Amino acid sequence: MEESRAALQRLRTNLDISIEFEDMVAMLDAQAVSAATPPPTLWQVLSGKTEVDLRHLVFCVLFLMMSQQWSGAKGVMFYSTEILSSTFHLTTSERHHIPSIAQLLTLGVGAIGAVAVIIGMNILDKAGRRTVLIVSSLSTSICAALIVIGSKLDLGPMVATAMYLFNLVFQSGVGFVPYLSASELLPYNVLGSISGLAASVNCLTLFVVSFVFPILDKALGPYLFTPFIATNFVTFLFGVLFMPEAKGKPVSQVVAEYQGPIHLVSTVSRRPSKQEPQRQADLNNH
Repeated sequence: MEESRAALQRLRTNLDISIEFEDMVAMLDAQAVSAATPPPTLWQVLSGKTEVDLRHLVFCVLFLMMSQQWSGAKGVMFYSTEILSSTFHLTTSERHHIPSIAQLLTLGVGAIGAVAVIIGMNILDKAGRRTVLIVSSLSTSICAALIVIGSKLDLGPMVATAMYLFNLVFQSGVGFVPYLSASELLPYNVLGSISGLAASVNCLTLFVVSFVFPILDKALGPYLFTPFIATNFVTFLFGVLFMPEAKGKPVSQVVAEYQGPIHLVSTVSRRPSKQEPQRQADLNNH
């Protein structure tokens, strides 16, 4: 134990590591107890029949994984060449010319996504998960509106620019925050089952969006991204009203602060109590 403390202290030179080290020990103890205790069933977790009610946190994890796919970002990636070809009124011969201007712009849309993830990860621990999600989802909704306006006014450069901005603000927040949510919001003993369910929700939503996107394209024309203005705004409202903030908090504190049925969250963070590590152990016992 002392060797571990000394190793952590070397990583945190001239810093007080007592709270961080106690959190790590409590987490390891809880995991050890959990390994010897059968975890609750999926139904028990979803119905709130665990020692600590996890329904709000489970709802948040599932919603985040669903909202990531209903944002319209995959539509931008999958169909951007076709959308831009129509926007720039490329002829059949121009479309068959490789690379066309639409294909080159599509490469840029993909490349900017990689840059955006790096930007998002750098600001995540400074601004907090909740703030990043709120800003990203609202910005994505605004960019979707700009795509609609540019398409309606037949302004190709505006549509292309809005698609670049759309992918930039999406990938810097909404695109990767959901992947962090399960491990930061849920205790160890339910992480596997809820992560599996969240992955299923994510894939199912992707399937539905990918299936209906071409249908919406034909039905809505220049208004194709109008539904995604709404869905991203719903994600923004979720961030404001329901999203927990896990920045700088161990899972035990997150569970203690946001346990219970689905409810509106407070923007005021509560200081962790001395009983929270024990609550985490009690939760894993059940």
